This record gives sequence, structure tokens and C-alpha cells, in this order.
Amino acid sequence: MFRKALLTTAAAIAIFALSSVARADTLTITGINGTGVTATISNYSLSGNQFTFTITNTSVAPGSTGTITNIGFALPGDRANNFSLVSSTNSNYKVVYDLNATAGSQNFVSSFDLVLCDRPNGNCTFGGGSVQNGIAGGTSATFVISGDFSGLTADQIARSIFARFQAVNGDLSDVAGNPGAIPEPMTMILFGTGLAGIAARARRRRKA
Repeated sequence: MFRKALLTTAAAIAIFALSSVARADTLTITGINGTGVTATISNYSLSGNQFTFTITNTSVAPGSTGTITNIGFALPGDRANNFSLVSSTNSNYKVVYDLNATAGSQNFVSSFDLVLCDRPNGNCTFGGGSVQNGIAGGTSATFVISGDFSGLTADQIARSIFARFQAVNGDLSDVAGNPGAIPEPMTMILFGTGLAGIAARARRRRKA
């Protein structure tokens, strides 16, 4: 009885630890072209069909400046074009659908299900944007988006985010994204090995 309780407790602790690893408070995304641009995705949550998140432009060091002009979501699966911007701390942004990444944005991903674009009175492409209306270095914006997030967790949505930077170091551009998968493979291996060891020890004691 004691061994069964011990195994149950160990499994519960491992599951809790894994869930903690899988849900990070802040994700960091970095430029794919080595310009040094970075941003963080924080305070993200999913309630029903509403996703809330804060994006902070952390590109403030010399040699890595830039303004976020577009925020793209490469969500898994086919999504209906029913997304809307419920609220935003930057009123310049609007929602557009199904934008392909252009050559200007390095063509690193084929399509975005939705994009927050800071050109409310003009054509929105993920390769463009208005530097004057964007999220400058050292500043943040918080958005609430409603739409088809079925089958997804807040963490999955946050990890689908890419940020388009303009005016990087003067006249360059870059895209930051793809923070990677969590939990890390080594973390999973360590937890799995630990659980296997506990189970094997319990079996040996039972046989003895």
C-alpha cells in the first residue's frame, strides 16, 4: 500500500513538473537573419475563443534596433477567417487573414492564418508595415483576439507567433519567431528515466 502511494505521488510530482516546463511565463523570439532583433511574448492566456498576449520589443541594444510592424500567427490546421481584434493597447493594428510571407520577409513560412498589421488605412502585407505606427524598441502592446483557436492551448498559440521588424539598424528588416518546443527532449528523458527507475525498484521489492 505504501509503495503504491509512493508511486502515485512520484507520478503526480513528475506530471506537475512537466506541466510547469510546458507552460512558460515568457517566450523569447529572435531574428532569423542574425540582426540581433528580439521580442518576448508574455502574459498569454486562452479563455474560450479569446487569446490574450503581450508582445514586447526588446531590441534596444546598439546594433539591434527595429520596430515591430506586423505580428503573424502560423497556427496548425485549417482555420476559418473569423478572427477579430477585441482590444489593443495600440490602436494602429488591425487583423487580416491568410497572408503569405513575401520575399522581403525571407519567405521563411508559407502562410499565416492571421496577421496583426499596423497599416490600418493601407494594404497589409507581412513584408511591409508602418514604422511610425509600430511597436518601438523597449515598448509593449497587449492584444485580445477572438476566433477559431479550437484544439489549441495558449502555449501552442504563443509559439506560433512571428514578429516582423522594420528599420533594423537603420534600413534593414528581419523576422523573429519560432521559440522552439517545450518540454526539451532531455528534460523528458530525465523525467522518463526517473519514473522508470522508481517503477523498477518497486517491482524488485515485490519479487523479494
